[in-house]
Amino acid sequence: MIRVSDHALLRFLERTGAAEVEALRSVLAQSLQRAHNTATRISEGEYYVVADGLRYVIRNNTLVTVLYEHAPTST
Repeated sequence: MIRVSDHALLRFLERTGAAEVEALRSVLAQSLQRAHNTATRISEGEYYVVADGLRYVIRNNTLVTVLYEHAPTST
């Protein structure tokens, strides 16, 4: 069976109009902004935001992955 990479899936959603990727990106960034503002006052580099059973891993001001809340911290 053929494997579909995350990159290919994202491009498919973006180019077929099945998902408005930039709109989703904006919503996600806006929802994390308050936590980001607080975290950057406390520390720099990498931090996590936990909400709704998910752990958002933010590294150098970039959301790099989203894990289940109780998943191991390595990404």
